[in-house]
Amino acid sequence: MTLRFLNRCIGAFALAVVFALPAAAQNYPQKPIKMIVSIAAGSLTDVIMRAAANELSPRLGQPVIIENRGGAAGIPGAQTCAQSPGDGHTICVVFHNQLSFNPVMFNNLPYDADKDLILVTRLYFLIESIAVHPSLGVSTVPELKALAQAKKQALNWGTLGAGSAPELFLKWINNQWGTQIVGIPYRGGGPMAQAVAANEVQVAGVGLGNFLGLAQGGKVRIIAVSAPKRSALAPDSQTFTEAGLGGYPQKGWWGLATPKGTPQPIIDKLNAEFVRLFSDPKFVAFLDKQAVVAAPTTAKEFAEFVKQDRVHAANLLKLANTPVKEYKPPQ
Repeated sequence: MTLRFLNRCIGAFALAVVFALPAAAQNYPQKPIKMIVSIAAGSLTDVIMRAAANELSPRLGQPVIIENRGGAAGIPGAQTCAQSPGDGHTICVVFHNQLSFNPVMFNNLPYDADKDLILVTRLYFLIESIAVHPSLGVSTVPELKALAQAKKQALNWGTLGAGSAPELFLKWINNQWGTQIVGIPYRGGGPMAQAVAANEVQVAGVGLGNFLGLAQGGKVRIIAVSAPKRSALAPDSQTFTEAGLGGYPQKGWWGLATPKGTPQPIIDKLNAEFVRLFSDPKFVAFLDKQAVVAAPTTAKEFAEFVKQDRVHAANLLKLANTPVKEYKPPQ
């Protein structure tokens, strides 16, 4: 075999690869798409992404099937995503813990946030909230603070586990108030909200949409929201700034990623479809009712956003006096 012939073969193969990628995107998807949602079923993001899957399935021509992987600060979900094939038939709904907090909080994570996941688009920001069980007898954050500082009763606070944003928020609260409220882990905002309603925990801080139905039924009381002005969904609840929590530096968000190796044309197609949906006025109106703010981006914008958000996460860890830990898989 001559060198010239070998070079021609290599060149032909390279051209075939170049033209095959757009063709792969045109034929994509060729089978059902698994959407890994890194939160428990029934949680706010689970509800939103099931609605999104119903809209996207006919557009993509294949079913979009939800697989919930909640708990442990999103680490199981990110690990499952990282270990999945990069063929576009596994997509991953990711959030601030997995890409911003975990990489600066844990050593020896079972996934590399920068190498194992390809960012597709940011989807939305959460309107965070604090809710309490009505029996606690508080209607505002200052009243909750006074109760916690008086230490007249033990208070438990729902979190998403060690290293999760709700747990760090609680640590920040304890540091700011000089209190010892205890964090209790749950696998998602839905279970956490139900725990407040059942008085298993007296307080929780998570996306507002998790509490709305329970608040309307009088089972929980929403005492603060992170919106810049009072939310029409909870008009009697103070903003974080009004409640004295304006110094909290982090904002919760969710986005879309795929496993490494996913071809760029498929990334581009997924970005186009999700941005189109999360910009659609009817779907945005649905998101408004779930107390989240649609915020789709290009893949490049999402990557730059995560880079900056990780800096904020590192600063929050310092404020919460939280040292870097060795990650230990659940037994």
